[in-house]
Amino acid sequence: MTRLYFALDLHDDEAAIRQYEQWHQPDRIWPEIVASIREADIREMEIFRTGPRLVMAMEVGHAFDPQAKAVADAANPRVRAWEALMEDFQQALPWAQPGEKWVPMTRIFSLQQCAD
Repeated sequence: MTRLYFALDLHDDEAAIRQYEQWHQPDRIWPEIVASIREADIREMEIFRTGPRLVMAMEVGHAFDPQAKAVADAANPRVRAWEALMEDFQQALPWAQPGEKWVPMTRIFSLQQCAD
C-alpha cells in the first residue's frame, strides 16, 4: 500500500470550522461519499486539523488511479454536490494551482530511513 498526504486550508472562522468538522463525522458524511472513496481503492483516509490548516492522509491500494477517481467524481452528482457544499468552507493554499483544492505534500523525513 502507498501513503499519500495532501494539505488544504479552511476559511479562518471558528463557527465554519466546527461545521466542517461536523460534516465529517461518521453519522453525517453522506454514504455516497464514503462509497466513492472506497470504490477508488482508498483503503484508509484521515483528515487532521490545526487552526484552519488540514492535512489528509490516504492509504491507497494498487488499483488507485487519481485521474480515474477525478473522472468518476465528475460524473457522480452526489460527489459534485458534496464538493460544492465543502467549497463554502475551503480555501486554496496560496501556492495551489488554479482549480486545485487538496495540494499533494512531499515527505522530507522518515525515521525508518535513518540508521540505528
